[in-house]
Amino acid sequence: MRWDNLVENTSMQGATGDIALFGTDAVTTRTFDTPEFRGVTFYEIRARSIVNRVPGASRMPFEWTVNPYRGCTHACVYCFARKTHSYLDLDTGQGFDSQIVVKINAPELVRRQLASRSWQGAHIAMGTNVDCYQRAEGRYRLMPGIITALRDRANPFSILTKGTLILRDLELLREAASVTEVGISVSVGFTDQELWRTVEPGTPSPERRLDVVRTMAENGIGCGVLMAPVIPFLSDSPDQLRATVRSIAAAGATSVTPLVLHLRPGAREWFMSWLERHHPYLVARYERLYAEGAYAPKWYQRRITRQVHELADEFGIGPAGRGEARRISVPRDPELPARPDLPVRPAATQLTLL
Repeated sequence: MRWDNLVENTSMQGATGDIALFGTDAVTTRTFDTPEFRGVTFYEIRARSIVNRVPGASRMPFEWTVNPYRGCTHACVYCFARKTHSYLDLDTGQGFDSQIVVKINAPELVRRQLASRSWQGAHIAMGTNVDCYQRAEGRYRLMPGIITALRDRANPFSILTKGTLILRDLELLREAASVTEVGISVSVGFTDQELWRTVEPGTPSPERRLDVVRTMAENGIGCGVLMAPVIPFLSDSPDQLRATVRSIAAAGATSVTPLVLHLRPGAREWFMSWLERHHPYLVARYERLYAEGAYAPKWYQRRITRQVHELADEFGIGPAGRGEARRISVPRDPELPARPDLPVRPAATQLTLL
């Protein structure tokens, strides 16, 4: 695989030229003979940087991201991030699900970047590439250090996840929300049990994810739901949409935002292979629906969005928007440094990404 000569632009630090992300001597390969990690290989690396700027042409409503992992054991057949594995000459199919790159020095790098003179305290989004609360996080515990660094600098951030492991860090999130804007979103595209088992085999069930929403609400942290993906012909019937939105509302979500399945290169091939095995009668329909590219036609996206928004109104929740993160009152830890020098931060951006 291609570890050497991988580069990342360092303009955010004011340097000129590129530097290697990491070298072969910085990679440790591990396997664990436990049921949850059987068949999974971990590549532990010491990354050169972790706070990454989103390309200017991106549709994303945020500028900076932190991604402590590459690859994801959630094994979602539609995951748009599959193509990123090819950057390391790793397989974008089964390899993406079972070969996980772990940036073991992520907390250290986040703390260093936030302390630099060039950092202006911009919003940082997490879970935007692969899930930062996938099963590997249970062993490597990178997120507590990252959240602590953000809390200590009162730096606004948001997290999107399908993982219930985020509840492990609930107290840290409460502390962070007392000093800055924190946005939490859980991804629940549908509640169909049979579909979940085949499409998202490595994730907690939709019901368990909605329990995360419920627990966040009970602890004073507003939590939105990214209803993603809505899968054409498999989870988009009126009854299915109604059942999903009803469950989301019952969990106490502050918002629901639908996102129709998109099939970028890498994900498209893997998903269509899955479709051929499980629903061959739909292959031709998908080829027509996605004939123009990665996204479903605008008319289809608008129809789903309209239906979900109407259901959300019926059940008393609305679409996500800016500024929907909630501050909660938590007594300040006397050992945490006061930061009166920090400017007032803008509201966190609610994630609208799968």
